[in-house]
Amino acid sequence: MIVYRITGRKYANDISGIGAAKYGGRWNKKGSPVLYTSETKETALLETIVHTPPMLIPKLSILTIEIPTDSITEIGIKELPSNWYDYPAPTILSDISENWIISGNSVALSVPSCIIHTAKNYILNCNHKDYKNVKILDIKNFHFDTRLKK
Repeated sequence: MIVYRITGRKYANDISGIGAAKYGGRWNKKGSPVLYTSETKETALLETIVHTPPMLIPKLSILTIEIPTDSITEIGIKELPSNWYDYPAPTILSDISENWIISGNSVALSVPSCIIHTAKNYILNCNHKDYKNVKILDIKNFHFDTRLKK
């Protein structure tokens, strides 16, 4: 399966999940290395926009990543609390993903995007025994249109 990630050019080759482990996020606690990816380039862009400070126009890269199709656990909206899309994220979401990380059941966790509920993001467990099968297929510079920050 192909997924996408938009990140600062400086970090484009790093898929270790160290950034997420350092800060934590909606789907991971501090200390848990995961890689946030999306099913489409467009969803990856929206995720980037909501996490970029308003006055910053970063130099970005877009990664095309291949993940094992047979190692995906899916969580649907019906399995989440009614406030799952709130900001800041309810801590139950990182609790859910921590249980998934510890279980080691799959490399990827498919979750709904809190921006577009019908879209999917894929959280990758960088400590999973099969994470070595996750491959960067392509890295390109990504043009960030400044009109998106208005």
